[in-house]
Amino acid sequence: MIDFFVKGGALMWPILFCSVGALALIIMKGFQLRAVMRHLSPDLDVLLEVRPAEIKPIIEGIEKGLEERQVAFIGTRQVRRLEKGLGILSLISVIAPLLGFTGTVTGMIQAFMVIAAHTGTRVEPSMVAGGIYEALITTAAGLFVAIPSHVALHFLEDRLDEIAMRMREVAMAVFERKLHGI
Repeated sequence: MIDFFVKGGALMWPILFCSVGALALIIMKGFQLRAVMRHLSPDLDVLLEVRPAEIKPIIEGIEKGLEERQVAFIGTRQVRRLEKGLGILSLISVIAPLLGFTGTVTGMIQAFMVIAAHTGTRVEPSMVAGGIYEALITTAAGLFVAIPSHVALHFLEDRLDEIAMRMREVAMAVFERKLHGI
């Protein structure tokens, strides 16, 4: 495995950095969003009693008599807090294959430099294999980071959409209760 990494060249380091960053973000955001989903109980009475941190400002805003657009702004701010980190994960899913393709270019440049240095003589395949090997390794490594990162990003965004929808449902239910004096 280390040999594979070394033969990939210098661009393997930023790809490794992207891999570690993506994994950390995926784990962190996965646990965070899972905990939030658990806190947003389907039972409105439980939510009003417990008041989880993610929904508390919305409930308090409604109870203070804020207008619907003001409460919507509070809800948007709460969702934006939960979104933090997803932009970086999106960036990693785009940058990783670009780093891999840059490694492809540098590897092919190395291969062609060997060919150019041996003009007029026979070039053995083993002479250019190192550059081609680097090209293929970095391409594969970039894709191995990008594809799971992108899939995880979509999964996390779907979870966040579910949370935002649940927050809207709770806000509407609290507005209805307040309107009817319940």
